Amino acid sequence: MKRVITYGTFDLLHYGHIELLRRAKALGDYLIVALSTDRFNSEEKGKHCYFSYDKRKLLLESVRYVDLVIPEDSWDQKAGDIHLYHVDTFVIGDDWQGKFDFLRDEGAAVVYLPRTPEISTTAIKKDLSL
Repeated sequence: MKRVITYGTFDLLHYGHIELLRRAKALGDYLIVALSTDRFNSEEKGKHCYFSYDKRKLLLESVRYVDLVIPEDSWDQKAGDIHLYHVDTFVIGDDWQGKFDFLRDEGAAVVYLPRTPEISTTAIKKDLSL
C-alpha cells in the first residue's frame, strides 16, 4: 500500500482544498492529512481559523479522498510522521516549492502540487468582509 501525507489548516474547506486532496490521493492508496491544531495556527503560523480544529477535522473526515486525519502540532514533526506512518509520498502546495526537499532524505518522494489559482481561504475571508 502506498501512503501519501499532506499538511494544512483547511479552514473554510473549499473546492481548491478538495482538488488538492483529490490529486494527493491519486498519488497513492491511503491519504493522511496532518491538520494544523488551533494552538499551532495561532502561536506558530499567526493564523486565526473560523472553524475549530475539531470541526475542521470532521469536515476533512467527510471527504472521500481522506483516510486518516492527524494533528499537526509543530513545523518539525514531518520527518517523524513519515517514519511513524510509513509514508511513501509527501505532498504540499507549490507555494512551498523547495522548502521540504529535505524529506527525501527520510525516504519519501516530495511532490509540490499547483494550487487552484482562483480560490483561497484568504481570498474568501477578504471577500466576505467587504
